Amino acid sequence: MNLKGKKILVTGADGFIGSHLTEELVRRGHNVKAFVYYNSYNSWGWLDESPSDIRSGIEIFSGDVRDPFGIKEAAKDCDVIFHLAALIAIPYSYHSPATYVETNVMGTLHVVQAARELGIEKVIHTSTSEVYGTAKYVPITEEHPLQGQSPYSASKIGADQMAMSFYQSFHTPVAIIRPFNTYGPRQSARAIIPTVITQIASGQRKIRLGALHPTRDFNYVKDTVNGFIAVAESDASLGEVINIGSNYEISVGETVQLIADVMGKEIEIETDVQRLRPEKSEVERLWADNTKAKTLLNWEPVFSGREGLKRGLQETVEWFSNPENLRKYKSDVYNI
Repeated sequence: MNLKGKKILVTGADGFIGSHLTEELVRRGHNVKAFVYYNSYNSWGWLDESPSDIRSGIEIFSGDVRDPFGIKEAAKDCDVIFHLAALIAIPYSYHSPATYVETNVMGTLHVVQAARELGIEKVIHTSTSEVYGTAKYVPITEEHPLQGQSPYSASKIGADQMAMSFYQSFHTPVAIIRPFNTYGPRQSARAIIPTVITQIASGQRKIRLGALHPTRDFNYVKDTVNGFIAVAESDASLGEVINIGSNYEISVGETVQLIADVMGKEIEIETDVQRLRPEKSEVERLWADNTKAKTLLNWEPVFSGREGLKRGLQETVEWFSNPENLRKYKSDVYNI
């Protein structure tokens, strides 16, 4: 699919990945409508921080994915939907699981139902590597079993299946992108990389963390955004689930030390019990096989391997170290 001339709706455009995707689509000259979460402050989330020339090129629609009427209204004049709106914090899903079903599962239902009724040309639904749970084999292909090891991951499995069921049942043109652990500027401090960076940048040398032994496949946000656009543009992605990952595995502990090295600081790590997941809920190992993305999309990460991770971390550290950005974070508080 050629996105030129298409009207594009991005749900979750106010969030971390969504704001980067929205900005990149505008930079490429596309006609973009940003679906942001309605609030009384009229905040557009991270889009409030976008350069004025980017902001002026975005049509804003404030709403809630839990409302099917709002979703359908937003999608009425659109051709393509990037569906990113979701609740993503794993710890918060432990005590408020119902909100995850309402937002992630029902929200996705509302998106694909609107797409079906309106004849949307393509829906790119956002999954997550958390649906795989602890790897049974590595690298993880798209055929890996799905394991709901947290209410969050269970809700995303449900959302993925809902999206794909509309492709199977009604020929709704759905493609599923499954990003691994995306990081970069603007990421929430609920994630490990900004948690470490914000603590160090705030002058702390005893860094409070949870488990250090799990491994992750970190994907820089620029690569993830390019993956989203590649999925949208590829006709071969219809009806497919596609991993977007770096194909590089590193432990949380090694990542923390790499961040400290990039920032030129000596640190000491303290285990914070409240940051530990329940034993059977912890995803011990994630490592993406990105062969399918290379084959179907001609996509591959620019920030690959240890050196690519280091370059991505340098850009991320630079952004978080800016006092104007750092003050937006509460580095002394555990963010669930």
